[in-house]
Amino acid sequence: MTRSVMAELLVLRKRTSTWILLGIWTTLALVFAYVVPYATYLNDSTSQPLGDVLPKNLVGNVMGGFPFFGGVLVLMLGVLTFGSEYGWGTLRTLFIQRPGRLQVFAAKLLALALVLIPFVLVVFAVGTVASSAIALREGADFGFPSAGLLVRGLVAGWLILAVWTALGVLLAVFSRGTALAVGIGILYALVIEGLLSALASQVSAVDRIVEFFLRANAYSLVTTLGVSADDVADNGPGSFSGPFVGGGQALLVLAAYAAVFLLVSGWLLRRRDVA
Repeated sequence: MTRSVMAELLVLRKRTSTWILLGIWTTLALVFAYVVPYATYLNDSTSQPLGDVLPKNLVGNVMGGFPFFGGVLVLMLGVLTFGSEYGWGTLRTLFIQRPGRLQVFAAKLLALALVLIPFVLVVFAVGTVASSAIALREGADFGFPSAGLLVRGLVAGWLILAVWTALGVLLAVFSRGTALAVGIGILYALVIEGLLSALASQVSAVDRIVEFFLRANAYSLVTTLGVSADDVADNGPGSFSGPFVGGGQALLVLAAYAAVFLLVSGWLLRRRDVA
């Protein structure tokens, strides 16, 4: 198993798409968390408090992009990790060798779980540099969040990305490819969740359904770490105005989503023909 995981890590590291997705995610996080707010502050200091982009608010400022921007990008990572194997016909070669299907599946999942760590750490590192540069330029205090809050932010960020990645894996295994899986994933994130979330405040029945959506629970989780509801509601394509749920429910729902996505993916991969 260890050698299988190392082989999958090598494949992910060699793929250009992994680095492209990491670069896009880092750029989006930097732009929406620091560049745009600081430019707004320079233009009108009354509409954008400087404290929002200082190091003390690192966790709350960075976490706002995980439920949507980061999620959709790692969904593509999950799709490419499995869907590409169908397109290249390499799954057949893997399955006729010694490791069983579920062992191959587990190795890929472990490799993805490890690759998601840089997707979290790099964004936090860039946020630290950007917020420190702003504080230095403005002569503000260099107060950083507590170690406990920082750890909770890192773990929550990894969990949110892991759930979206698991959804990408499921779509790739279900469609046995990449194009349709990416299309369905983006359609789900933008149209299904986006439109129904917009209707939640107007239709009470929809409101109850949205409370169990992936994005709703991810945004609810990050609001417990310092992300304000106003910032989430004004987050470009990832805007979300509610409903919000408690942090405990958010954790349980996200964990349940990840478990269901992976269990169904493993079952499909084991039972269906590769072609």
